[in-house]
Amino acid sequence: MKYVIGVDLGTSAVKLLLVNQNGDVVQEVSKDYPLIHEKNGYSEQDPKVWVTQTVSGLTDLLKGFTGNHEDIEGISFSGQMHGMVLLDENYEVLRNAILWNDTRTTAQCQQIYDMVGEERLLAITKNPALEGFTLPKLLWVKEQEPKIFEQAKTFVLPKDYLRFKLTGELHMEYSDAAGTLLLNISANEWSKEICELTGIDEALCPPLVASHEKVGTISAEMAELTGLSPSVKVFAGGADNACGAIGSGILENGKTLCSIGTSGVVLSYESSDDKDFKGKVHYFNHGAPGAYYTMGVTLAAGYSLSWFKNVFAPNEPFEDLVSEVGTVPPGSNGLLFTPYVAGERTPHADAAIRASFIGMDSSHERKDFVRAVMEGITFSLNESLTIFRENGKKIDTIVSTGGGTKNEDWLQMQADIFDARIVKLSSEQGPGMGAAMLSAYGCGWFASLQECADTFLKIDKEFVPDESRVETYKELFSLYQEVYGQTKALNEKLVSYRK
Repeated sequence: MKYVIGVDLGTSAVKLLLVNQNGDVVQEVSKDYPLIHEKNGYSEQDPKVWVTQTVSGLTDLLKGFTGNHEDIEGISFSGQMHGMVLLDENYEVLRNAILWNDTRTTAQCQQIYDMVGEERLLAITKNPALEGFTLPKLLWVKEQEPKIFEQAKTFVLPKDYLRFKLTGELHMEYSDAAGTLLLNISANEWSKEICELTGIDEALCPPLVASHEKVGTISAEMAELTGLSPSVKVFAGGADNACGAIGSGILENGKTLCSIGTSGVVLSYESSDDKDFKGKVHYFNHGAPGAYYTMGVTLAAGYSLSWFKNVFAPNEPFEDLVSEVGTVPPGSNGLLFTPYVAGERTPHADAAIRASFIGMDSSHERKDFVRAVMEGITFSLNESLTIFRENGKKIDTIVSTGGGTKNEDWLQMQADIFDARIVKLSSEQGPGMGAAMLSAYGCGWFASLQECADTFLKIDKEFVPDESRVETYKELFSLYQEVYGQTKALNEKLVSYRK
């Protein structure tokens, strides 16, 4: 039996999977690491910690593996998007990485629009200028830390730095490059135009490769540290959302992913780059060859429910909190919730908007509030699906992953609100499995990623829409969509009272 390793470099931990040729996870290790918040809105990490924790994780993974280490053929990576790692001429780290959830670059986003133009930026990159992307971070360092910027030889994203430290080979692949605002997505090359207009030397941009491409082998030093064979093939990997799509089988038209974690993602497969969503949703290169994906984001999806639990049921298990939602009818007895506890991304890129419960009266019980929170999160995700459908996309099958799969009432709610068949996979490893699948495909085990998915991924349960509830939820969704406009001005006035 042969094996591959999938490494998922997340925001709070690195997760490593050892997967065999049948798609079975035979070993799993996770190693966490801290975030650095020096100021309000700042979010950074020390890239060296990613490396030490990954090396530690690989060491543990192999210690627990009773098979022949020579049977581990390949390794690939999934990683948190957008984070900027600046390297000097010796490829040493110049400063902490600025992460995807860092919000210090609002001024730089406006500068990008001023220098490039909003329409031209969308035409080239398919995405608006948002604080999370990499180009605004480069411009911030150039402006605020010029001495550091002068020393910069190149920049990479988190998992690309990790891969470099394991192989000595420096590259960036397309699915992560698409989240920098520097990639011409249609041409699959760095945009000379954007580099020139924003004053970024194109030489800073690393060589580009495809997600499934072999980029090297494990260095002798890393082989000795981890126990891996120096002959292990290393493949480029992909952005976490691209790998999450692969690891959930989102590899053909009509397939869509709904992932409910701290934030929520609705991601849909695109076979071409020719659709125009006018920046309302993200449009990125897929990890699958020649493909793309569109994506909408709810900033506080699972976080809204965990916030509610922490405030109103801090000592109660999650399962108990949601145990009665099935006894509450659609619409939560006239109670509506908008999940804006941390602002919103899609379709409202608004950091100032805040959440609301609408329709409360003395008859409401806690279970009504819990269902309202779950419905509100699902309504928010449905806004992204609505944008997809309004642009001609057919969405009939949605693979649900993350916290949204922990409760069957919530899975049925997704089927009814999304008006689509909801699929729950028997093994949910998401981005880590997607990285392992890229490695398996790169090793030549399968003729395509779809063939790999047919072997690796198995359906556990399916949920189909109930037509009567679908109609009820369509009416409630239209009310939900009104709340943002009705509360925006009120929230702007309330900002000064927040402490």
